[in-house]
Order: sequence, then structure tokens, then C-alpha cells
Amino acid sequence: MALFSASTEVRKNFWKYLKMAQDGQDIIITKNGVEVARLISKGKTVSFLSDSLVGVLSSDVDEKKARAERLARHLNSDRHEKTV
Repeated sequence: MALFSASTEVRKNFWKYLKMAQDGQDIIITKNGVEVARLISKGKTVSFLSDSLVGVLSSDVDEKKARAERLARHLNSDRHEKTV
């Protein structure tokens, strides 16, 4: 379970929140009640990022084909800007 804390509280006691993150606690930092940042341990970083992509990325992606498609879109947008 993540701990929610206001940015002013984190600023005043950063050492305490840093220690909690090192110990594995996820800290969600809020400003005016809105989530603005997360403080998580280095060990959880990769897991957090990969977990957030589950279901977003297809497992059958052809990396070379995807790069070629992005490059073609980029080149086409450049041509369009020059003609406008």
C-alpha cells in the first residue's frame, strides 16, 4: 500500500521519506491534493515501469518494422510542413 504525503511534508522531512523508500515503501507525493510524483526504491523502479505497460505493448512487435514506420511518418510530416 502506498503512502500519500503532501509535498510540503516531504520537503520538511525528506530524509525520513527517503529512508522509507529505501525500505520498500512507495510514497505518492501530492500538491493541493493532486498526485504529482512518486518516490520508490531503485529495486522497484523496473518492476513499476514494466507493470504499468502490461497490456499496452504487444508481444509480437517487430522492432525493425516499427522503427521504419516511425521514420516514414516523420519524413512524411517533414514533407507536409515544407509544402504548407
